[in-house]
Amino acid sequence: MLVKWLSDSGVRSEHAYTAGLASIGLSVVSWAVSAKAETTDRADRWGIFVGEWAPTFFCLGLALRSYEKD
Repeated sequence: MLVKWLSDSGVRSEHAYTAGLASIGLSVVSWAVSAKAETTDRADRWGIFVGEWAPTFFCLGLALRSYEKD
């Protein structure tokens, strides 16, 4: 249902893969910025939080690719 809605909205599997790669980069950037402004523990949490988005986007990309082939 979600994959159909995303596909009907114009989201392609390439968009989800790009978002996954961008979230990996954003994870590193958020960790580096937080490390300078806050404690190391909190910086690590920000990096991990943003880094957890990548697998979700990659899974959505796989689901969209499967839906696109049908």
